[in-house]
Amino acid sequence: MARIGIIGSAGRMGKAIAEVLADTGHDLGGGVDAGGDVASLADKSEVLVDFSAPGALQGNLHAAIGAGIPLVIGTTGLGESHHTAINNAARAVPILQTGNTSLGVTLLAHLVREAASKLGPDWDIEIVEMHHRHKVDAPSGTALLLGEAAAQGRGIELADNTESGRDGHTVERAEGAIGFAALRGGTVAGEHSVILAGEQERLTFSHSAENRLIFARGAVKAAEWLIGKQAGRYAMADVLGL
Repeated sequence: MARIGIIGSAGRMGKAIAEVLADTGHDLGGGVDAGGDVASLADKSEVLVDFSAPGALQGNLHAAIGAGIPLVIGTTGLGESHHTAINNAARAVPILQTGNTSLGVTLLAHLVREAASKLGPDWDIEIVEMHHRHKVDAPSGTALLLGEAAAQGRGIELADNTESGRDGHTVERAEGAIGFAALRGGTVAGEHSVILAGEQERLTFSHSAENRLIFARGAVKAAEWLIGKQAGRYAMADVLGL
């Protein structure tokens, strides 16, 4: 059984992960939140799971490197500088970073990548997501993950082919663009649809999260899998062997 430390233990995901650990028999190495001693937690754990905030990432990476243990990063809202820091840290320890730890979403991204590759740029791609009213980032990390999958399938850069927040009368769709729409309200754990619209036909891939525990279970599975791996950067697709 793995000894897993939780960064962001008082948050929604932190509490869900602790619940899954209790159900599966894994050891909780402890938990920290803003201002907590991450290095001390790392010393007591075999692997860390981070669902905190982008501003805490650098310190969490240093703690994992200092203890020589793996780190699963599920924090969303990361920017280019965060990914550069992750790449640098992955030279020293194994790191798995993802915008969504759901096993179903991981398979969905694989299917979206394949569809985008086979259908070609004359099929328009739109990604629609809905989350609870308290979510602070948009598009969601999962929507961006799916967008990246679509872009990879087409062999393009997502950053150069994104459309979002359309409003007004001069927002005609650009050819080959990947569109995003973010909806917020209620207590929705997560709804994502990827729509590929061609001439007189439409293909939709969807995933519904009924409970936050699905993400917690995936995070724990990722943490288990990451223990013992060589230093490097990994993704949820690696956990499923995709």
